[in-house]
Parts: sequence; structure tokens; C-alpha cells
Amino acid sequence: MTHIITIGNEKGGSGKSTMSMHVSVALARMGWRVAAMDLDLRQLSFGRYIENRRAFLARSGIDLPCPGFMALPEMDEGSLPKGANLADARMSAVLEAVQDSADFLLIDCPGSHTRYSQFAHSVADTLITPINDSFIDFDLLARTDPDTGRVIAPSIYSEMVWKARQTRAEAGMRPLDWIVLRNRLGTTAMHNKRKVGAALEELAKRIGFRIAPGFSERVVFRELFPKGLTLLDLKDVGGETMTMSHIAARQELRDLLIALDLPGVTVSV
Repeated sequence: MTHIITIGNEKGGSGKSTMSMHVSVALARMGWRVAAMDLDLRQLSFGRYIENRRAFLARSGIDLPCPGFMALPEMDEGSLPKGANLADARMSAVLEAVQDSADFLLIDCPGSHTRYSQFAHSVADTLITPINDSFIDFDLLARTDPDTGRVIAPSIYSEMVWKARQTRAEAGMRPLDWIVLRNRLGTTAMHNKRKVGAALEELAKRIGFRIAPGFSERVVFRELFPKGLTLLDLKDVGGETMTMSHIAARQELRDLLIALDLPGVTVSV
């Protein structure tokens, strides 16, 4: 069965597309068959990244692994059974198509609640939720007491994930592995970092997710987007000297892949 990785967060600017680019390419470079979807149908940043990658490989004549992009199929709503939802039908068609052609399907969700995003969360085997390391982004997961900082209640987004888990359990599907990634961990503001970390630890025990470090604020994670490359490709395309920042970024990606603990995936340390 294709293992579905959904990268979701109902806030913009948390690093979902950056995460999607690097995880999908890393898996493809390991030899896995990787399919990719971009459900931000307006922006399509992840989809454009894969398009950029294909164009660069065609221009340069370099052969590098590339995730296969899965577009939502066109469907006539009138042809669906009575009561069927068009978004669900289009998503189901993609899932059926990848079962024999992909080991992993990585879905990049928009920074808002849509029916497509809800479907992607409900079928995820691994859910990755990147958040910036602040209480502004923490609010996506739960409401806190302004005086004590203690968690009052899970957010609407966390409730959606909980319902997705219930649906999977009722259908006899494997449990959802939910990982919250702390992106852009700064070297300053240590007091705030500790407070956010403590709140996440408390919430993780309460609603059941794992915490892992994500990506720091590094230019290299974004500067290769126009060519559809990642820092993993630099040694193959040449023309750029590896810096200490590049090496640190590679280690962050390696640590992330280890933390995800995807089935069958062994990461060299």
C-alpha cells in the first residue's frame, strides 16, 4: 500500500511547501517511488517546484530523481452518484491511481481549511504539521491561558485531526502518526523557546503527537526553488561550493527524516 504523507497546517508561512520539496526529493533520491500532490490550487508552489525541477533537468541533461506530480483529474459532477462529493471523488481517483505506481504519496495542503485538505488529513498515514516556534503558531494547535500559559483546549484544527483518527480507527486503517515540527528555532529568545516547548510537551501528551525539530531560517532552503533543486542535489549539478550553512542544513534534513521514522526508510547518520 502507498504510504500517504500529508503536510498540513491551516496557517500560511509555516514552511509546508519547503518541507514538501525536501522530503519528497530526499525519498526519491533514496530510490523510493514518490508521487506528489499540491492542494493549494491557487498558489501551487509545490507543483511549480516540481515543474521547475523537470525543466532544469531537461535543459541541463542531468538525470536526477524527481517526484511524479499528480494533478486532480477533471470530473463532471453530474456523473457522480447522488450525494457524492466532487472533491472526495477527485481525491479518491488519485489515491487509486498511485497504489500500483508509488511507495509514497506526499500531499502539500493549503494554509486554510478546504474539503481537499480535510480529505488529505483523513487518509494520512503520517501527518506533518510544521509550525513557527511562537505562540502565534501554537494557537493553531490549542488555546492557552494568557496568564499561566497552560493549555485550555485543543483548537479546531486539532479537533479535525482527532476526528480523522477516529475515522481511520473505525475503518480498520493503521493509526495516524502525527508529528509537529518546530520550524525556525532561533538561537535567541531562549525564554520564549522554553515556554513554547513546555506548552508543546503538555499538549503532545494530551492529544497525541510527536515533536521533532524542523528547519532553521536558512536561505539555502529557498534559493534553489527556481531550478527545482534542493541542497541534496548540489554535489550532482556542481558550480556551487558547499558552505558550513549547507552542511548544517543537510544535517537538519537528515535529522528530520530520522524523526519521521517512515516505514522501510533507513537514513544514514
